[in-house]
Amino acid sequence: MIDIPDELIATQYAYNGAAGRAFVAALPGLAGRFLEEWGLRRDGAAMYGMCALVLPVVREADGVPAALKLQLVDEETVGEPVALRAWGAARAGAVGVLGHDPGTGALLLERLDEGRPLSGVAGGGGVPGGSRLVGEAADARRAVTVLGEVLARLAAVPAPEGLRTLGDAVERMLAAAPETVGRLADEEERRLLADCAAAVREVAGEPGDRLLHWDLHYDNILAGRADAGRAGEWVALDPKPLAGDPGFELFPALDNLFDAGEVVWRFDALTEALGMERDRGRARAWTLGRVLQNAVWAVGDGERELAPDHAEIARRLLGVR
Repeated sequence: MIDIPDELIATQYAYNGAAGRAFVAALPGLAGRFLEEWGLRRDGAAMYGMCALVLPVVREADGVPAALKLQLVDEETVGEPVALRAWGAARAGAVGVLGHDPGTGALLLERLDEGRPLSGVAGGGGVPGGSRLVGEAADARRAVTVLGEVLARLAAVPAPEGLRTLGDAVERMLAAAPETVGRLADEEERRLLADCAAAVREVAGEPGDRLLHWDLHYDNILAGRADAGRAGEWVALDPKPLAGDPGFELFPALDNLFDAGEVVWRFDALTEALGMERDRGRARAWTLGRVLQNAVWAVGDGERELAPDHAEIARRLLGVR
């Protein structure tokens, strides 16, 4: 029996409507099918995020620990196996793919240490193979530094053909920007979002061609396992891949575990890790593009104000007080 977490059910119903309900209804059957077809046995409690159910498993043929990931395939997730394989071929620090079913999007992935996310470093959890850092602020900065190292390895890989592109996303968000700005209730926020859109227009003609993760925050990086030969390594998972400029990757690390006073430090550390320290203007513009993208989605769902953390990130990067 597969127990589907209530939170996953609620998320699927809220965001994906009929498709989400169909996905939830099909999950027990999908899990049973791939446990049998791929010769897997359950090896722990189910895990989940906003869009996927993940079952810890062991491959019965050789005893290899793995993770069976079942998710609704959409424009954000359809490229996941393509991206993971490209990063795997380049040894770029992403979770390995052991199996994939194109018809359902089911993935059999390398097992990571789910009990050791990078967010634990920010909270004082220490680092693989190292001693605990001293001081909460030092821990948080250590996590940012590690994320920057992971991000640099991922962004060094050129995007394979056929992925969604930042160029297409920019075209859509700029087309929606005037209406989005106009529907905000607060005049200061209208000015702030208009400045974000203006910054994006300056870089829109060069959207880039790197393979981007898009959602690289501290819970999407886990410690590798010694039995997979990755002891001491931090490994990225759960990409929503697209082809674009690495500057578009910074926002999740600023917003996740948000600290207003650390926004500029984190931004500088990440641009340095990516080798963009001499081109921070472009990185800033693309980061403001994420604020704009999120605002377009939120206003489309009926919101009339910016998320407070997003607005503060924009203010800090624009030098607005």
